[in-house]
Amino acid sequence: MRLSTLLLLPVAIVAAVQPAWLPQTSGVTARLRGVSAVSDRVAWASGSGSTILRSEDGGTTWTRLESPTTDRLDFRDIDAVDARTAYVLSIGDGPLSRIYKTTDAGRTWQLQFRNENPKAFFDAMAFSDAQHGVAVSDSVEGRFVVLLTSNGGATWTPVPADRLPAAQDNEGYFAASGTNVTVRGNRIWMGTGAAAKARVLRSIDRGRTWQITDTPLRAAASSGIYSIAFRDDRHGVVVGGDYAKETEAVENAAFTNDGGATWTLAGTPGLSGFRSVVAHVPGTDRTYIALGPRGGDISHDDGRTWAPLEGPGVDTFSFVKNRAIGWGAGARGIIARLELGRAGHEQFFGFLLK
Repeated sequence: MRLSTLLLLPVAIVAAVQPAWLPQTSGVTARLRGVSAVSDRVAWASGSGSTILRSEDGGTTWTRLESPTTDRLDFRDIDAVDARTAYVLSIGDGPLSRIYKTTDAGRTWQLQFRNENPKAFFDAMAFSDAQHGVAVSDSVEGRFVVLLTSNGGATWTPVPADRLPAAQDNEGYFAASGTNVTVRGNRIWMGTGAAAKARVLRSIDRGRTWQITDTPLRAAASSGIYSIAFRDDRHGVVVGGDYAKETEAVENAAFTNDGGATWTLAGTPGLSGFRSVVAHVPGTDRTYIALGPRGGDISHDDGRTWAPLEGPGVDTFSFVKNRAIGWGAGARGIIARLELGRAGHEQFFGFLLK
């Protein structure tokens, strides 16, 4: 076989093994920026207009849950611990930033945190287990604002300012997908933007001590890191770009193999546009997907290179733990279920034409 033919084989194989997206009906028109997959049956989603959704039949039907409050909130992040327990975070200045928790599948909610700092604006949260979680705000007066819980959210305790590095002017987090903070056991990573440099703030001891590292992602008022994901304690990926220029793909992905101490810009080919969420594919060694409002990309080499990924444009995504099944959600109430290795493209393209 000629060398030119051999060189084409990997591309053909990758193109043939495209993930299968199954569109689902959310029953809402809200923009959904939070999603959390518990199992192949149970998933949660959240978004604008005080929207909280839950499915317990694999997404065949989605139920809109009663809001925890009569205030109209924008729930940008939802993290489910199990089928009945979930946390939802609303964004906004001062008291609009809140965290609620349910332990009865959304029938009732408890207000756990209400921000009383008029200059703080909370963007996202993450949980390593049922007890330990972290929530982050944009910086205030040159200092990062980080909350920790070790008792399932019964109390949220600010990290003392003197334990955190100084923030750049305007440095913060983009409340685009609830995935600019990620956790693994005792480790926490957060990706910043909207400042002179896009950086990763990290802790290896559940938030007792912190370090910060520059990344090569381009950063400005509307650009920087939008999402961060790790497949183990050492290997991770950050993605982003400029949400005001969704088709632009310039210096918007990087990878690390030393736990976030250093970051290397992705090579060519890179991401094909702005991406608001990145996720490691469970059950694979080095495969990640990165998605945004205009489409997606896939990497099979730990984020070093990327190829376009067939599928919808979504704002956020969540895989079921240890399974290559998940849900993406986005504008106009779009929800789609992803199952790798199954046919389903005709269903998806039919959905786009409706």
